[in-house]
Amino acid sequence: MTPLRPTLLAVAHGTRDAQGVAVVEALVGRVRALRPELRVERCFLDLVAPALPAALARLAGDVVLVPLLLGAGYHLRVDIPAALAGAPRVNARVARALGPHPLLADALADRLADAGWRPARGPVVLAAAGSTDPAANADAAAVAALLHRRLPGAPRVVPAYLCAAGPTPAAAVAALRAEGHHRVTVAPYLLGPGFFARRAAGAGACRTSAPLGAHDALARLVALRYDEASGRALRA
Repeated sequence: MTPLRPTLLAVAHGTRDAQGVAVVEALVGRVRALRPELRVERCFLDLVAPALPAALARLAGDVVLVPLLLGAGYHLRVDIPAALAGAPRVNARVARALGPHPLLADALADRLADAGWRPARGPVVLAAAGSTDPAANADAAAVAALLHRRLPGAPRVVPAYLCAAGPTPAAAVAALRAEGHHRVTVAPYLLGPGFFARRAAGAGACRTSAPLGAHDALARLVALRYDEASGRALRA
């Protein structure tokens, strides 16, 4: 008899924005469709129910936590381990953060194309949330490098941060304009709409693409992180 596979528990940040919550639900729905053999649950680190401790209390046995976080940082280092310490009924493994990974560059490139960006339309500012953790900001810079290589014509891609680090997207846009770039596009490196997405849209660029959203590449990346953490061979 084939043993039951570990539950996939997707752990999102949480937001007061209803559209942001809807993006998480849609992404988890895509993961379920991609991996119908798995039990896939979701929870949130803040602001939205179910919270991570409550979700863990409803589970038992083998669980793989997949953080829906774009980079390493405080939540991955502190909040998730603290919640697991209070969940003795689960045998848990924690996957890596989603980024950096080329699949994120694929999704960002699609969002830029949807917004009308073309190779002749100048540089891109990658607007990440930002963190006091240098490792998280370095992850965003690594994705900027991946996006530079992924986009047609390999345009300049400048990482910027919406809080806790610099440059801000507005400062990055202004610096590029001072260098003579009249067309600058902001690409929000964010999962869904909300406060940070609105701030990115106000950075003064010619155009701003949509957040990553429930892109198929993200669903595949969530499944990939699950497979890595559970120790099984990756699917094609």
